Amino acid sequence: MKLLILGGTSEAAALARLLADDPRFDPTLSLAGATTKPARLPIATRIGGFGGAEGLARVLAKEGFNLVIDATHPFAAVISANARLACDAARLPLAAIRRPGWIPAAGDHWISAGNLDQAISLIGADPKRVFLTIGRKEVAAAAKAPHHSYVIRSVDAPPPEALPPDTTLVLARGPFNVAAEEAVLREQAIEVIVTKNSGGDATKAKLDAARALGLPVIMVERPPKPAANIEFTSAAEAYDWLTAPHAGLLAKRGV
Repeated sequence: MKLLILGGTSEAAALARLLADDPRFDPTLSLAGATTKPARLPIATRIGGFGGAEGLARVLAKEGFNLVIDATHPFAAVISANARLACDAARLPLAAIRRPGWIPAAGDHWISAGNLDQAISLIGADPKRVFLTIGRKEVAAAAKAPHHSYVIRSVDAPPPEALPPDTTLVLARGPFNVAAEEAVLREQAIEVIVTKNSGGDATKAKLDAARALGLPVIMVERPPKPAANIEFTSAAEAYDWLTAPHAGLLAKRGV
């Protein structure tokens, strides 16, 4: 079975490792190229876009894929929409790994934001020391509120021109632990955290640290994604389904 995995997440990497030595599958991992040095994985990997939904549909047909698995980031709404359109055009099934979102626990002080611009506005008019963990591509939104002081953490450095005037840049890749996150929040004198509801364990520690320190968290909620033919919550769940007897039906383009 020839699989195209749309990746860039820990779930995509985990599924790639599970499939790597299974002779029943011919998987290819597709990465958008957002990270300059992605981790090496033991399956064929392509980097870069497809040229929208039409370009992806052409690739699916030309290369004879049997199934697309959308294992992209919860906030990668464009590629997920393109995957749905491309699969419909190519008459292929679309599966998806949808990582569960974070849910506030007792003691949390979360403020929900529908998008990043709203999240920045919710910090308020009074200058604050802000811990910003939203990914490097969107930090320019913080420039609309230059009266705050920002500690921005991302895997790769954002473009210098996108940074607010008062910025401390921290380059780091998860997973993080609670003790270290508490130390960062204390040392940087953070007053509020702005983050996305990405879910997963790799970056959840900052939320546990915020709860312990009584800090508010402005949480950007997820954008909607199109429904897949079948959805999973983990790589293990997807692999179990792929290796079940009924999965062979996928080769006949059915789910």
